[in-house]
Amino acid sequence: MSQPLLSLTGAAKTFGPVVALADGTIEILPGEIHALVGENGAGKSTLVKILAGLYHPDAGAFTVSAASVAFRNVADSKAAGISVIYQEPTLFPDLTVAENIFIGRQPKGALGLISKNRMRQAARDLFARLGVPIDPDRIAEGLSIADQQIIEIAKAISLDAKVLIMDEPTAALSGVEVERLFQVARSLREAGAGILFISHRFDEVFALSDRITVMRDGRYVATHTTADVTTDAIVREMVGRDIGALFPKSHSEIGDVVLHVEDLGRAGVFTNISFEVRAGEVVALAGLVGAGRTEVARAVFGIDPYDSGSVSFLGTRLKRHDPQAAIDAGMGFVPEDRRKQGLVMDLSVARNATLTLRNSLARFGIISAGAERRAAEEWTARLQVKTGSQEYAVSTLSGGNQQKVVLAKWLATEPKFLIVDEPTRGIDIGTKSEVHRLLSDLAARGIAILMISSELPEVLGMADRVLVMHEGRITAQLDRADATPETVMHAATASLEGAK
Repeated sequence: MSQPLLSLTGAAKTFGPVVALADGTIEILPGEIHALVGENGAGKSTLVKILAGLYHPDAGAFTVSAASVAFRNVADSKAAGISVIYQEPTLFPDLTVAENIFIGRQPKGALGLISKNRMRQAARDLFARLGVPIDPDRIAEGLSIADQQIIEIAKAISLDAKVLIMDEPTAALSGVEVERLFQVARSLREAGAGILFISHRFDEVFALSDRITVMRDGRYVATHTTADVTTDAIVREMVGRDIGALFPKSHSEIGDVVLHVEDLGRAGVFTNISFEVRAGEVVALAGLVGAGRTEVARAVFGIDPYDSGSVSFLGTRLKRHDPQAAIDAGMGFVPEDRRKQGLVMDLSVARNATLTLRNSLARFGIISAGAERRAAEEWTARLQVKTGSQEYAVSTLSGGNQQKVVLAKWLATEPKFLIVDEPTRGIDIGTKSEVHRLLSDLAARGIAILMISSELPEVLGMADRVLVMHEGRITAQLDRADATPETVMHAATASLEGAK
């Protein structure tokens, strides 16, 4: 075997009483794509932050190109040739795309001044390599998560790193964008780079990686050659048990219409959107990234305005562009970007879980810590949120547990209708199963659910009906029995004849 580009052995990291990592072990070889898998809370993020220089390990051996290293900061990690793409984008919203890519290392002109033309052209070259047409002069604010991830990838590639760490880079990308990313990853591997690829999507792990390392409960479990191991074996090592059905869809009685959307339109975004959701029904909005699914959901909930049409809830027409009216009527909304739109990351778990209950918990304008804690404990216990304390900042939780806190926040209001936008994006297979079971249980209790998902197995496994969108229009409405990978994808690409 070649000399490893990077080797971390027996790394440990604690935060007070919390053991985030007990035995972090990983080895990246030249010309290798190495997958790292494990449930949320397994220690993957902590291990990556050690590699990136964000955390200093309490114990363990760390070498880069056979030389022992002790990174003091991120700059040390980058200087050693390590580049990280994190699960959540970290762009500066007020800067252009090109400025975000080259911040701190902008190309200079003949007089030593920053050359915007050279920076712009370099960004264009990177996007041409990725095969994605993004305007380098566009301001980053307002970009979709998919575009933000592409920019993060371009930034990392521009550094010509020896080791590229991709932490859930495909979570918000379409199939075409994922394949383009894979092409770039393979070309980097052929050039001798080492890639650490972290994903909860096993089809991606097995399609792309050469080796797989499994972690569980903060500890190294095993490393396998990808060709010599099965998905079932990896899952057993990840969760320490045989996992049940990933899509535990239970029977629910479909009741009366809860939500009625009629001819909804917004110029340049979506048009002629009409559908219904009934009590006890899970309706999925499917389609490729950019089809307008999230925009429709935000308009229905009143976050964004719309130009035409109407939204009626339990027979009453809702006031447009008024989310408080939607909440008061009995609607809840779990957004796609939980960190920016669903949680206040610096606040405690208890406070986040009770944000929607502030008025009901207040007595004479004052909320007691005890009342807040009791309300939070009830719902975090129901959803099995794993945290050392209700008083810990929600930012200390894993992605799956953060998602459970967002769900707890809305379920505490006892909604009659719930919108869930990418409910399992970036969370592990074990927690996915728990979230799916929860959604199925909610439907069985009579709650109407509108689910947006880019994962076709999730759509087919959980939905009673599937609405497929393409370029701002609904191109198909499919009953569960008629929804197949072929019918959904044909409609998502507007190639389904006679879609209804």
